[in-house]
Amino acid sequence: MRSKTQYSISLKLIPIVLTLLFLLFLILRSSFSPQTPSLNSAKTQQPNSTNSEEEDEPQIQSSTNACQPNIPLTPTCTKISASLAEAMVHYATSNITPQQTEKEISVSLRVLQRKSPCNFLVFGLGRDSLMWTALNHGGRTVFLEEDETWIGEISRQLPSLESYHVVYDTKVSEADQLLEIGMKEECKVVTDPRFSKCQLALKGLPKEVYEMEWDLIMVDAPTGYHDGAPGRMSAIYTAGLLARNREQGDTDVFVHDVDREVEDKFSKAFLCQGYMTEQEGRIRHFTVPSHRARLGRPFCP
Repeated sequence: MRSKTQYSISLKLIPIVLTLLFLLFLILRSSFSPQTPSLNSAKTQQPNSTNSEEEDEPQIQSSTNACQPNIPLTPTCTKISASLAEAMVHYATSNITPQQTEKEISVSLRVLQRKSPCNFLVFGLGRDSLMWTALNHGGRTVFLEEDETWIGEISRQLPSLESYHVVYDTKVSEADQLLEIGMKEECKVVTDPRFSKCQLALKGLPKEVYEMEWDLIMVDAPTGYHDGAPGRMSAIYTAGLLARNREQGDTDVFVHDVDREVEDKFSKAFLCQGYMTEQEGRIRHFTVPSHRARLGRPFCP
């Protein structure tokens, strides 16, 4: 998903770089925990002697060492992850403004700080993708992108990202009709999207998407700012279906660009206003519980 912002130096990059540096500080600090040497190893071995004073000397030495401050052993250094190192260099040297504002990013960042490392699915591949991967350090972050050429370009620049090409068969101009279809009973059935009878369900995603239980899902694609674009109707519906179909727990789902009609209406209809927990700027946060863990839940509360 190509960024629609201008490629100019922005102060918005500063908080992102500081966040990445803070993560680096936490990782390095965990590698420098002091260890207390064993008292047994501190005792000095003495040859056997009939002199009682010499026999007592090791005990005095041991007692003296026990009262001394603990001396940390030489710390071992642990390398930071490739994604974190790559993100630090990328954003420290880049003049590209992220697609979301600082306040919008902070909404999902708070959830990542609580849940990571976790499984994070992102509809869209952009200039901020490396940031999401780094913030989910130790977890799995997967990106779904409509533009195969764009995937190739980003992959050459950032080879550590896991991304897949997705084909959409909808258009923004069909949104009203698809919204009516989504109100039918077959679209209220909670199941694996591959087996859903709802026209909105995406059935051609990589198998990894269906086989994983996602803790976070970000819908920031496909393109949806003109009538001929695919629009995010199916992406929003499928995100909600994946969240409901997990065995237990809940999924945090984020939808960006809710200032647009499609994102606004479809997120409220299929992620449900009753599940909405927060909105900041153009991003909306929903917490969708498992419907398999408690049978009989209505599609929306």
